[in-house]
Amino acid sequence: MPHSQHISVVIPTLNEASNIGRTLRRLDVQDDPFETIVVDGGSEDKTRTLAQSWGAQVLQAPAGRAAQMNRGAEHATGDVLLFLHADTLLPPDGLSAIRTALDDPETTSGTFRLQFDDSTPLLDFYSWCTRWPWLRLCFGDRGQFARRSAFEAVGGFPEWPLFEDLELAARLSEHGGFCFLDAAVTTSARRFRRHGPVRQQLLNLYLWTHYMLGTDPERVAHLYRTHASASSEKTPLS
Repeated sequence: MPHSQHISVVIPTLNEASNIGRTLRRLDVQDDPFETIVVDGGSEDKTRTLAQSWGAQVLQAPAGRAAQMNRGAEHATGDVLLFLHADTLLPPDGLSAIRTALDDPETTSGTFRLQFDDSTPLLDFYSWCTRWPWLRLCFGDRGQFARRSAFEAVGGFPEWPLFEDLELAARLSEHGGFCFLDAAVTTSARRFRRHGPVRQQLLNLYLWTHYMLGTDPERVAHLYRTHASASSEKTPLS
């Protein structure tokens, strides 16, 4: 595959006016060719207007991260899909790193390392853990990418209320070569600042354990939604 492969960056949003500008500004310095697709789930702030001002194609879909990202993938024109959260910044050469990884025909998908925009011992430890090729830590805030053919072959994101990112990574790894890039994205630590790093991570660990045990996501979705509602956040694991 040629090194200039076209990448479609799909960003799900819901009331992300305070973050979307920084995310799109970082995309603005990436190497072409790429397109940016923002899929909004019904924002009541200026998210859509800001996204359009940065040249993004803006779509609307029912709220739900998996459904929004699948909608974006349906409208994408790129050979490669990158799913990026609205509060996550790519490294300046992030798209080039993806292209380099996919120059290997055996590689079909992958993810970045993670670092936070704040530093605490717990956040630093979690960031350190993402240096290792552990598939079960491939949360969506790390930025997941895949060849379009691989994404379509595994059926896209399962439209679950949570864990859709972990499940996609697991399915992609079974379909072909899944790679772990050495470059790191920078994501917001806003959840940890709001709730406290220990409390937030305990909730994350509790929900993650249920996923590992095979619990139906609908059985624990009420915890996901309650926590999001209490903090005005819609994606507590994002």
